[in-house]
Amino acid sequence: MFQNIKLLYGKKLGASDGDIGHVKDFYFDDKTWLVRYLVADTGSWLSGREVLLPPHVFGTHPFGRSETEANVLLVNLTRKQIEDSPSIDSHRPVSRQYEEDYYRYYGWSPYWEGGGMLGVAGFSVVPPPPIPVDPPHHGHNQRDDIHLRSIKAVTGYHIQATDGPIGSVSSFMVDGRNWAIRELVVETGHWYADKKILILPENIDRISYEDSTVFVKLTKEDIRQTTTNDVAQVVAGRK
Repeated sequence: MFQNIKLLYGKKLGASDGDIGHVKDFYFDDKTWLVRYLVADTGSWLSGREVLLPPHVFGTHPFGRSETEANVLLVNLTRKQIEDSPSIDSHRPVSRQYEEDYYRYYGWSPYWEGGGMLGVAGFSVVPPPPIPVDPPHHGHNQRDDIHLRSIKAVTGYHIQATDGPIGSVSSFMVDGRNWAIRELVVETGHWYADKKILILPENIDRISYEDSTVFVKLTKEDIRQTTTNDVAQVVAGRK
């Protein structure tokens, strides 16, 4: 089941013993295109503190098994566990030191020890080829994980084809089984009648965070030829 991640913003979060806040954002790994953390805004419970929740704490049916459950994302943790978890600084990248402390606190095996290849509950994920990204800004700590990025921050980035701009990032489609990002939703703007199209991660060349731009391996003609399921592909036979 693919889910438009934009529809998850603001959803309530429930621990095993009570409410813990709502969904504010997500961090994804721009090398493997996996969602690594959900950012929870705890509201008045923890005085507006934000906490990270990895996908595996939501079980194998993260988006709900019934109409009622779909309105609340259930977390397999207690309020006390979450309250005592390491705090994050939402104004800087997530550091590997923070992640080490975080996984040590919960007693979990870090995802990077498996090479980043495993999704949730044992689902195997084969990521697309690594996507080049711009070098880190000067001033980043060398232990900052520059591959973990905010989905909200990337939403709105320009999309640049090989022969010009084609729109902007509208949202991300996520696989509910393993939290893998399967498609980027793109608003094409006036040049293509304001249509929405989908772009696969494998067709992304690189992401420039300095320029707020996603560069894709597609031409405008590729976009115009989009017909099947609105997924843009390289036109067969094009050199």
